[in-house]
Formats: sequence, C-alpha cells, structure tokens
Amino acid sequence: MTDHHQPARGKPRVALVTCTEFAELEADDRLVIEPLAARDIAAEPVVWDDPTVDWAGYDLVVLRSPWDYMSRRDDFVAWAARVPRLVNPADVVRWNTDKRYLDELRAAGVPTVPTGWVLPGESWQPPTDDGEYVVKPSISAGSQDTGRYDLADPEHRELAVAHVRRLGDAGRIAMIQPYLNAVDTAGETALLYFAGPQGLAFSHAIRKGPMLSGPDLGTEGLYKPEEISPRTATADQLAVAERTLAVVPGGTDRLLYARVDLIPGPDGTPVLVELELTEPSLFLGYAPGAPDRLAEAIHTHLPHPPT
Repeated sequence: MTDHHQPARGKPRVALVTCTEFAELEADDRLVIEPLAARDIAAEPVVWDDPTVDWAGYDLVVLRSPWDYMSRRDDFVAWAARVPRLVNPADVVRWNTDKRYLDELRAAGVPTVPTGWVLPGESWQPPTDDGEYVVKPSISAGSQDTGRYDLADPEHRELAVAHVRRLGDAGRIAMIQPYLNAVDTAGETALLYFAGPQGLAFSHAIRKGPMLSGPDLGTEGLYKPEEISPRTATADQLAVAERTLAVVPGGTDRLLYARVDLIPGPDGTPVLVELELTEPSLFLGYAPGAPDRLAEAIHTHLPHPPT
C-alpha cells in the first residue's frame, strides 16, 4: 500500500494522479515510473479524491487517469484549483473538461467537427437530412454516454431524441456532431506532444479504430475498449495540430503534455475531434522512447530539477 506521508528522502516526489478503479495506474501509464527512477525521481500513483493525501508534499502533481470525475466535474475542478504544482494547470483543467472549448478553437480558425449544443431544458429535433450523427455529453471521456445514429432510420431518430433528453434530464449539455465516415476506414489519429526545452514537442502518433457502432447502450467500466496501433503522422495532420496548440488559452509553455485527436473530414483534410489536455491516454507503449520522453518532460517541469 502506498504511503503518502513518507517522502523519499532527497528525491523529488511526483504524484501520478489516478482514480480508485485504477489505483495503481493502468499498465501504459506505469511505463514512465522506471525512466523517472533513472532520473532519481520518486513517482507514485495517487487517487485524486483521497482525503488523506497531502498534495503539498509533492514536488509535482501529474494528472494521468482520474477518469471517474465526469459525474462530478465541479468537485474535480475545485480540487484541481487547490492542488499546488499541478500539471496540466487548474485553469487548463477547467477550460478543457467541457468540450464547448471546441467553439473557441473553431472561432480561432481551427478546423473542427461542426458541433451543436443542447442545454438542459431545451428541446431538440434531429436534422431533416438522412445522415449519421453522434450524440454525447459535453463533459465526458472514454466514449461514455456516446451514441451514433442513422437519421434515415426512424427508430434511430427516436433514440437520438431520447438520448438528448436523457442527458438534459440529468442536467448535462448534449453535443451533436455529424458522424465522420472516414473514421470507419482511416480511423482516428491521436498526436502526442510532451514538454521539452523549447516548449511542447511532437512525440508520436497512434491510430484508433472506429468505436461507435450504433445508439448508446451504456458502457461497462470507465471507457470503451479501443483498437490502437502505431501511426506515422502526416504533414497535414501535424499542421492542424500545431494550429490547434497555437491558440490554447495561456499558451503551451505551461503544459506537460497535449493530445490532438483528428479524423479526415468530408474532403479528406484533417479536422479536430478533441484537444485533450487533462487526462488523455498517452499510449506510451506504442512508440519507442515515449516513456523516456515523458519522464524528461516531467523532469523539466520540476520546480528545481535535480542536476
């Protein structure tokens, strides 16, 4: 059992923030512990809502897998504001945990998936066209409470309306997006960036297979299983990622990591699906050297890096 009250003498202490379901971290996140130890940095998993933790006792607090916060996002944002030396910072957490940030990025010229919003208490009727659409809450992760609806199917139309109403009845904002069919063939590309001497630097990319097969039927656990494989990022994908990161509020110099998720749009050019700055999977096991690059990023973010 981890003892959060006994510091490793002489070594910087880093908390890797997780949740009760993954109290010892997922296997991929644990890949960074050994490279940190090689830098004489003591890292340990810590559950974000454990009331016994002395967060001030850590030299750096790194958000990793606190994936149970979606139903109590206000508590999570308030917790982040109280934690010293948190990365990514609390104001970034507040901004990034509500997907309405997509409107800000779109207004700044970032190509994003067109998105509509339905607030609690508002009624919604599906578009009159027969395309496919995605319904999900604005505060979510792991494809929870997310469904794909073919509006040519009358039953799907009814289920989409019921999905939006269900979210609204729970006090949640629904987001409506056209389904990008290219994900069924090209998949989704996630580009990973870690902090370096000159700010965020591209580390690696992965491909995610399609995840949404139909209406929301619920998810067991905190996320839907993903089909992941390594991928080489294209120049167009890197360009969109750089445009996205360039308009992050407050700049990227404060960020430890970023993940930019892209899918080809109708014309084949990449469009932003999500910008993940709070608790993204980093897929360290899919790229040689990725755990070491993340460890070095953590090293550079320490208040007084060891020599």
